[in-house]
Amino acid sequence: MSYDPPRPAGRLLLTPEDKEAPARADRLRRLGLGERTEPALDAFADGLAELTAAPYAMVNFIDENRQFFAGLHLPAIDPFVKGDGTTPEFGRALPRDHGFCPYVVVRRKALVLEDVCDYPRFAGNPVVDEFGIRSYLGAPLIDSTGMVLGTICVIDVAPRPWGKPGLETIKSAAAGLVARLERREADGLPVL
Repeated sequence: MSYDPPRPAGRLLLTPEDKEAPARADRLRRLGLGERTEPALDAFADGLAELTAAPYAMVNFIDENRQFFAGLHLPAIDPFVKGDGTTPEFGRALPRDHGFCPYVVVRRKALVLEDVCDYPRFAGNPVVDEFGIRSYLGAPLIDSTGMVLGTICVIDVAPRPWGKPGLETIKSAAAGLVARLERREADGLPVL
């Protein structure tokens, strides 16, 4: 089953169609996620970066139009310098057509890109040129209702051999975070 809608010949679709986006946005609003930064999710991203030795890590919630990094780990010194000598400003939000997390959400499974430039579909993504992203490892956050809330991911500005250990680590971390979110919801507490 393909997740890509039909497209004109010769044109790569950079962002897959996401039919669950409106329902996801409603679920995220009910959970109080995706609109503000969360110190606990920042701490989670810090731990994920340390666990994988990646310079960047995110907890990303995606609605119809954008991605919001409620949890974000950035390196103390940005390792990517553009050709003009500047470093990019990495904020908390990105358009939905930037990055690789929208693919993870629609695919409903983890994605390992050891070198994004090896994949024409991903090499043309705006984050490759804007932020120097060369490798990506991400997993979906699927709750007990079957809804994909978003993703967790780690990225690097150099190719990385994530391999099977990286894949198992990111999947396990995603499952742990979902369990934590659902425990707090069941207890009637603010999600984080």
